[in-house]
Amino acid sequence: MLTVFALCGIAAACAAPAEPGFAAGPQYDSTHVYVRPEEFDGFVASFVATFGGVTSKQGVFTVTRTPSNTMSQLVLTPVGTLSVFGFKTPIPYPFGAERTGYLVTDLDAAVRAAEAAGAAVLVSPFNDPIGRDAVIKWPGGVNMQLYWHTNPPSYAALRTIPENRVYVSPERVTAFIRGFLAFSHGKVDSDDAHAPGVEIGRGSDSYRRIRISSTFGKIAVLVTDGHLPYPYGRETTGYEVSNLADTLKEAEAAGVTVLAGPYAADRRNGAVVAISGRVYRRNPLSRCRT
Repeated sequence: MLTVFALCGIAAACAAPAEPGFAAGPQYDSTHVYVRPEEFDGFVASFVATFGGVTSKQGVFTVTRTPSNTMSQLVLTPVGTLSVFGFKTPIPYPFGAERTGYLVTDLDAAVRAAEAAGAAVLVSPFNDPIGRDAVIKWPGGVNMQLYWHTNPPSYAALRTIPENRVYVSPERVTAFIRGFLAFSHGKVDSDDAHAPGVEIGRGSDSYRRIRISSTFGKIAVLVTDGHLPYPYGRETTGYEVSNLADTLKEAEAAGVTVLAGPYAADRRNGAVVAISGRVYRRNPLSRCRT
């Protein structure tokens, strides 16, 4: 199994929302990636070779509420942050299904606000080696981790802000959008009822695509009936790069596989790629944008 990404190009940036809410900033929000321990170093090396950046010191920790043991490393790139986990023990439920970790300024208040906005708390706040965490689930089945650090980190601003790609059914999309906007103090940047189907591997069709921005970053809400060809639906994040063709060359040289594209749609050029490394969860890494 491979870790799936996408690369694309965007013509215009989203305006920042008026209210920050609990967000520390998009450079502190990380895509969560679960790989096998024996493929951990190779995955990290391929990702850095493709996007640049630096890594934190690798270690082995307990990062769940119940006993477990995982390799862990942070990958800081100009296009987004990764938290990479290589569990040496079975992964306690519901860890491994969350797509993103959001750093918040007040964990308890953020969890209460998420609940009030319609999220379910799957894992109530608990202590980890460097702070506190909780796991929540939004309508439509979107899992996220909220976290807080005892010593606040200081990361450089991102060159481009990654785009979480959320696949939601037509029946649950209204509840998801209403709840997430209330929690994030974000706004809808666009709502296209007839977005080009090539973006989800269905070139002859159209679908509904909603783009949201907040101080947490960007979300693309993809409203589908679930009839998706591989690998669509498995990507979790879109990364914007300055030149798609050049990035694909760097990626392929680093052992990355192009699964779909390149294609052009909505003033973007895009491709779906996979970085080698076996993953434990349904939604591995994700799409990269130019």
